[in-house]
Amino acid sequence: MIKEFSTTLEEVDISRNKKDYTKNKINIFVYSIRKNAIAIVFCLFSIFLVIFSTTNLTAAKNGLILWATAVVPSLFPFFVATELLSNTNIISTFGKYFNIIMRPLFGVPGEASFAFLMGLISGYPVGAKIVSNLKENGICTKEEAERMLSFTNNSGPLFIIGTVGVSLFGNVKVGILLFITHILSCISVGILLNIVSLYKNKKKTLNKTNKYFINKNMSSKNTESHKNIKNMQNLNSVSFSSLGEILGKSITNATSTVLLIGGFVVIFSVIISILNQSGIINFVSTIVSPILYIFNIPIEFANSIVSGFIELTNGVSLIASTSQISLINIKIILCAFLLGFGGISVLLQVFSIISKSNLSIKTYFIGKLFQGIFAAFYTYIALELFTIL
Repeated sequence: MIKEFSTTLEEVDISRNKKDYTKNKINIFVYSIRKNAIAIVFCLFSIFLVIFSTTNLTAAKNGLILWATAVVPSLFPFFVATELLSNTNIISTFGKYFNIIMRPLFGVPGEASFAFLMGLISGYPVGAKIVSNLKENGICTKEEAERMLSFTNNSGPLFIIGTVGVSLFGNVKVGILLFITHILSCISVGILLNIVSLYKNKKKTLNKTNKYFINKNMSSKNTESHKNIKNMQNLNSVSFSSLGEILGKSITNATSTVLLIGGFVVIFSVIISILNQSGIINFVSTIVSPILYIFNIPIEFANSIVSGFIELTNGVSLIASTSQISLINIKIILCAFLLGFGGISVLLQVFSIISKSNLSIKTYFIGKLFQGIFAAFYTYIALELFTIL
């Protein structure tokens, strides 16, 4: 009897050990997949490059043509202008006059107005580059820079009014409407993130002692910020003797940034081609379709929205080229959302620019998602209220 009981216990222990061993084996396998996930994705990408080599070649050529004919002419002069202006005292001038607006509204220094204005005029990713420079020069804190990224890095009027409005929709009014709602949405995101930041710091400001130290720290930060601006002005002061050197440096930096964007445009053109050929976009579209049904968006837009999430230009082009004229309002609203969000391609461009500044991309991603929602909502309201549109 005792022997039988002991053998039963041994069998139980063996079965438990087997289960534990199996669990450990599965956990190790899952961990190894997680650890090597990026390497696996890169390997698959290389394999798909060979499998779909014909279509990938065409996609790469189209990406290069798009970059050479649209991106370089529209962005390169603005990049040079931004670099040149950064070597003047214009940033401190903006900080002096716009601090009264930027600080209470967005909770950032007045110098952020330069990033906001140039980001709106120039387009992606000029705003991110200026914010990165401001952070590196100590003009703003890490938390302020991360919030600034979300509402200063925007799509420009040349792309929204010219490319989307005139070229894709054949109507300048559509372009102007999308640009206005784009501005309103980025301002809304800036205000929203400021409210969230103030709420997070509310506990600190409730205590009088903490309040004293915060004010003291803020004043020390402000004086330090002014010192950094003055040092930057002294280092970057433009004179006729240094004009040639500054111009050459500005062109070199602008060329580097434009080449970086060109690489992203070509790579993401190839990625979208691979995702289309492999059927991944169609698969994701079927998953997204129920969500679109909730918002009364026709399922035929699923592929276009998924493509737009990956790369902005391809997405808005596919949405605008949908044949049904009766769906014009939905097309405009969807384009507004994609223009606000910017796409994964722009997100990775921003990530590559801010990597040296040790800034997190998390706030930017959340902010851009909200900007897309705000832009779509404002566009919907405008189309409902103003029937002339």
